[in-house]
Amino acid sequence: MRAVLQRVRTAAVSVEGKEIARIGPGLLILLGIALGDQPKDALRLCQKCVHLRVFSDAHGKMNNSLIEQGAEVLVVSQFTLLADCSGGRRPSFINAAPAEKGKQLYYFFLDQLRLAGLVPQAGEFQTTMMVSLENDGPVTILLDSKDF
Repeated sequence: MRAVLQRVRTAAVSVEGKEIARIGPGLLILLGIALGDQPKDALRLCQKCVHLRVFSDAHGKMNNSLIEQGAEVLVVSQFTLLADCSGGRRPSFINAAPAEKGKQLYYFFLDQLRLAGLVPQAGEFQTTMMVSLENDGPVTILLDSKDF
């Protein structure tokens, strides 16, 4: 499971021209679910996202987590994070989880954020979305559940 975390001042997601979610200061998490991912991967990745210290404290140091900052979170499914670009010029998505498995783990990830005390906003799974954001910093971090 892969995630791209972007610290944002604001972020929103729209489907067919209608905004379905918006956050203020917080994290936009683009979430890619890989073939073979399990709930334990989602749990580990969620815990890392929740506790990663990427927000500035009173001294301007990145010492605060989502929870400590009281920040908002928007999660958008993005299977293209699993793209294999090693051959040719067209990416292969053979490493992405099948849609039904991906959907289960996406919603499991959102549930884990709720259990951590957050109120996640979400994109719409398996739908073409327009995502807008104002990156803060910029701070952009790539996480892979297989790394921890």
